[in-house]
Amino acid sequence: MCSVLRILHLHSTFNLGGKEARAVRLMNLFGDRAKHVILSSEPDALQARDLIDPGIAVEFPRDAPPLYGKPSIRRYWRFARYMQGFELVLSYNWGAMDGVMAHRLLSPLMKLPPLIHHEDGFNNDAGEPHNKKRNLFRQLALTGDGQLVVPSQTLRRIAQTTWQVPTHRLHHIPNGIAVDAYAQAIETAIPGLQRKAGELVIGTVAGLRAVKNLPRLVRAFAPLGDIARLVIVGAGPEREAILAEAARLGVADRVLLPGFLPKPADFIGLFDIFALSSDSEQCPISLMEAMAAGLPAVSTDVGDVAQMVAAPNRAFVTPLGDDAAFGAALRQLVESPALRRQLGQANQARAKADYDEAAMVARYATLYGVSL
Repeated sequence: MCSVLRILHLHSTFNLGGKEARAVRLMNLFGDRAKHVILSSEPDALQARDLIDPGIAVEFPRDAPPLYGKPSIRRYWRFARYMQGFELVLSYNWGAMDGVMAHRLLSPLMKLPPLIHHEDGFNNDAGEPHNKKRNLFRQLALTGDGQLVVPSQTLRRIAQTTWQVPTHRLHHIPNGIAVDAYAQAIETAIPGLQRKAGELVIGTVAGLRAVKNLPRLVRAFAPLGDIARLVIVGAGPEREAILAEAARLGVADRVLLPGFLPKPADFIGLFDIFALSSDSEQCPISLMEAMAAGLPAVSTDVGDVAQMVAAPNRAFVTPLGDDAAFGAALRQLVESPALRRQLGQANQARAKADYDEAAMVARYATLYGVSL
């Protein structure tokens, strides 16, 4: 293996989300010990590249074989030949699964570099865990000698039971963040946010995709009145649907969508309450960030959320589909400053104890073969 590891990254998308934030953080920490080539199955979805440190050796080639297209041996052969120029292949989520299959079929013949696949959830389709065709394809693709990394207990169970990945090739590595960076927010970090005296800010950070079910959050927020405003940080195809729901409910003037903001540590502490309304999550980094900033959280009961928050906050993790309970939990926090402080302090202590990135980084470095 070369002293500088040449890594090929196969991403479903490289717009900023949890997996992209983690991948970029690892790239920045690995520094000059690795060189990176990044491909995305959505070639223009490269938002996260702006967070890569200037000194990192990284390329986004346009002449590489595409990750998207109809499966075929000829296409897989081209992709396998491309992989031969690297020492390690890292693939991420369903959008990169053709790359995994190419490696699975042709690695014995072409002596391809090791492949490590990462599954972070089902961002494009909340029903994907039950999609028989995708599950079968994953099962076949993951039966090679590659490794699989998952961040949540939920995904570990799916990998073992549905995809039938052997235990010795399955790695559960919970996400982590630089907890101390969230201690102090910057007052001007959210464009357009002008808080009135005594007004609470309910906030979330999410890709504006259907699986995040942000209209649910708008509906829970709408009855609260002028005491609060809602801030949804993120970009994506559901923006107009969210704005339309706010207009329908007469709260458009109290709902702010400032778009994508690259540094959550700068702004997430400006929220008073963090809200997560998703239909599907695994181990959401945005929740860790909110906890590190000392926020109470209201969430649907998805993925590992109930296990992630501090014990006193678990009463505010409500059954998925029970929108009345979600709205009631949000109202209870809005109406109780003392409870918000109590839960926020407990969540912050939990984040410092369990979610600091040092352990996560060390495990990934060992798995990838990068010296820190």
